Amino acid sequence: QVQLVESGGGLVQAGGSLRLSCAASGRTFSRYCMGWFRQAPGKERVFVAAINWSGSSIYYADSVKGRFTISRDNAKNTVYLQMNSLKPEDTAVYYCASTTIWYGRRWSLDPTMEFWGKGTLVTISS
Repeated sequence: QVQLVESGGGLVQAGGSLRLSCAASGRTFSRYCMGWFRQAPGKERVFVAAINWSGSSIYYADSVKGRFTISRDNAKNTVYLQMNSLKPEDTAVYYCASTTIWYGRRWSLDPTMEFWGKGTLVTISS
């Protein structure tokens, strides 16, 4: 099976930045769409950002538009989430996930993902 491992989480002050990484196993990484999701304490997991196999299509949740940037490096089997202007409400466990389907404008509607990482904790202090 494909394994996804997130890294880069930690504690940062409001207004600061973090870059999350998701390393994937396997030679077929370039064929997958990749997504980032997050789950705050006591809340359901929600969509954050997605990128297709070539990087030509990108979609963000309204809550992170203009602040977060998703990118990928297929040669390194890695997808990134650059997070700027962080807010306390960004505090959550962030998960990386993969799928062969590009959901277009339906990414916010609880998309089905094939593989999930175990998550990395991001804590933003005020």
